Amino acid sequence: MTRRFDTLLVANRGEIALRILRTARRLGLRTVAVYSDADRHSPHLAHADLACRLGPAPARESYLCIERLIDAALASGAQAVHPGYGFLAENASFAAAVQAAGLVFVGPPAQAIELMGNKAAAKVRMAAAGMPCIAGWQGGADEVPDDAALVREAMRIGFPVMVKAAAGGGGRGMRRVAKADDLPEALAMARSEAMAAFGSGQLILERAIDQARHIEIQVFADEHGSVIHLGERDCSVQRRHQKLIEEAPSPAVDAALREAMGAVAVAATRAIGYRGAGTLEFLLEPDGRFWFMEMNTRLQVEHGVTELVTGLDLVEWQLRVAQGEPLPLTQDQVRWQGHAMELRLCAEDPSRDFLPQLGEVLAWEAPPGVRADAALAAGVVVAPDYDSMLGKVMAHGASRAECIDRLVAAAQRTVLLGVRHNLAFLTACLRDPVFAEGGASTTFIERRFPGPRPPGTAAAAGGSPGRGSAVLAGRKRGRLDQCARSGRAGRARIAGHGPHRISGDARMGRRDARPGRGDARADDRDARAVRAGDAAGRWTRGRARAGAPPGAAGRSAELRARRNDPSGPVRVRGRWGAVAACARVPVRVSR
Repeated sequence: MTRRFDTLLVANRGEIALRILRTARRLGLRTVAVYSDADRHSPHLAHADLACRLGPAPARESYLCIERLIDAALASGAQAVHPGYGFLAENASFAAAVQAAGLVFVGPPAQAIELMGNKAAAKVRMAAAGMPCIAGWQGGADEVPDDAALVREAMRIGFPVMVKAAAGGGGRGMRRVAKADDLPEALAMARSEAMAAFGSGQLILERAIDQARHIEIQVFADEHGSVIHLGERDCSVQRRHQKLIEEAPSPAVDAALREAMGAVAVAATRAIGYRGAGTLEFLLEPDGRFWFMEMNTRLQVEHGVTELVTGLDLVEWQLRVAQGEPLPLTQDQVRWQGHAMELRLCAEDPSRDFLPQLGEVLAWEAPPGVRADAALAAGVVVAPDYDSMLGKVMAHGASRAECIDRLVAAAQRTVLLGVRHNLAFLTACLRDPVFAEGGASTTFIERRFPGPRPPGTAAAAGGSPGRGSAVLAGRKRGRLDQCARSGRAGRARIAGHGPHRISGDARMGRRDARPGRGDARADDRDARAVRAGDAAGRWTRGRARAGAPPGAAGRSAELRARRNDPSGPVRVRGRWGAVAACARVPVRVSR
């Protein structure tokens, strides 16, 4: 079969961009990364053959700008675009624009994204396909009901009731309302939040189900008519409707229930003419009844736990399906082994109501023996422009108990200094007896950890136990902590990283470190920022003409293609040969 593309642009950032780039390069594809000014030092750039600057830090001027992404794809010679997750991954207009530009969109058809992207329309279509849906009210598919209609329907459904944004997800525009008096304020807040996040104030209502589990089924479809499922993931441990711990298989799902949920998910996926990776999300009641909530038309953040229990690479499957290949397996060939679990590592402070945190990473060391998906390194700045999730730590074991033990140990061995994070809180969740016994529902955190911080969370900078909470030179607290509290300068040995000069400002909560004796010095930031694809790992200043000079094959180059972008040109950086090969438009190649 002839390949449809040999060059892939990843229209995303951080850990998911890095994860996609690795699989794409393993499959022999030429790769293109994109970045905003805030991400010019991001580690994901070094794993691509080319790197294209999109624009300033704000997402609307970079990662959410469809025109600039299309320009970057055309300027770099990419023939396909992978959206990752978040940003434009579930934007039907983006998928259509990619296809209109003659490129392959690594995802479902734009029509399927549009259909399932609106909860009101999706519930109508899924109910028609025989999907069990939560009792509620969504009005017509294109209707934007007013508050009077919503209040009337809420009284009919009965309280408690869930108010949800029809567009988007991630817990935004969602409120649980316990009584009628609270409904008007909840509607106003949900609509305002939905407008800000998704540009639509349309709301729907659903019966609130307490003590339910959040179960999702991973599906895959190709363009040849094959649709299968890869089992379930349990995503019940959530904070404000945002997932924190995911696992596969679910401790509440047996083989019979898995088969029933999988069959419904496959039938619904086939009914909408789907293609690629997708996830159908359900609420599972204690009595075994399950109800459809929504479909995510993209790769999920938590796809790694499915990969660990199936031994499959879901990004590889996405790329092969996008090339026109059939699914690699049939349903009866899918096997699940052991148990897998994931922690979402976020820059937030559990002791301050999970307030998002900013700062510069002083040290990052992934835990040994487990899978850690992250685009972190010393010097990376956690900025306010994007989501607070920094990465994911995953473990696999023969049993659920073994998996938990491995994940607890991994969290304790993770080194992340300079930015407060939530690993200590997640470790406390893993150790909780209700979770350990498999009894966590979607209300687990609010019931088990109602206070601002669970028992056992670390107060030290970095916020994780063990080495991750500033265990310096084998001591529970070192001079880094002392200097940070007092604001004095000093020197401390960060575990495994040699001595660093430390300065702290207790009032501002800052941590600054400079490499000291015994610590390898990094290249300057300008060098690291533009080393994408450069075999030497360094950007050498200077200039060269468009004609390749002697010995240029392994050297760095920069392509600047000025298209109709008033803010400046699209820039493409990488190895000389890769840059020169992508010149489908008039360009200047500079050294």
